Amino acid sequence: MSDERFERGLDKRRKVLGNEHVERSMKNADDFSHPLQELVTEYCWGNVWQRDGLSDRDRSVINLAMLTALNRPHELRLHVRGAINNGMRVEEIREVLMQTAIYCGIPAAIDAFRQAREVLVEMGEI
Repeated sequence: MSDERFERGLDKRRKVLGNEHVERSMKNADDFSHPLQELVTEYCWGNVWQRDGLSDRDRSVINLAMLTALNRPHELRLHVRGAINNGMRVEEIREVLMQTAIYCGIPAAIDAFRQAREVLVEMGEI
């Protein structure tokens, strides 16, 4: 593992998902799950999220659509928070989820709207 890439990843992960979430994830990692936390931090956040070509906001747009398509509500909730942290407006999040209704299916979009709404209420955005 590259210590520099891991530290860059940890910084980016905190910026997007929030320090509280990242600290909780790292603290709750045990011998079984700690290698996954290291992998996610180094390669996802320390490599791909560091690349030129897309802004963090653009990456958030993509993630919201992909997580809806994959039916990953827990991760969707995290990335709704990240989308707001990356400068997306509530209206833009809504439009991404509307787009998913057509291409991913109405049931997927309904669930994504439900999850997103709960997070946005928690954050005081709506």
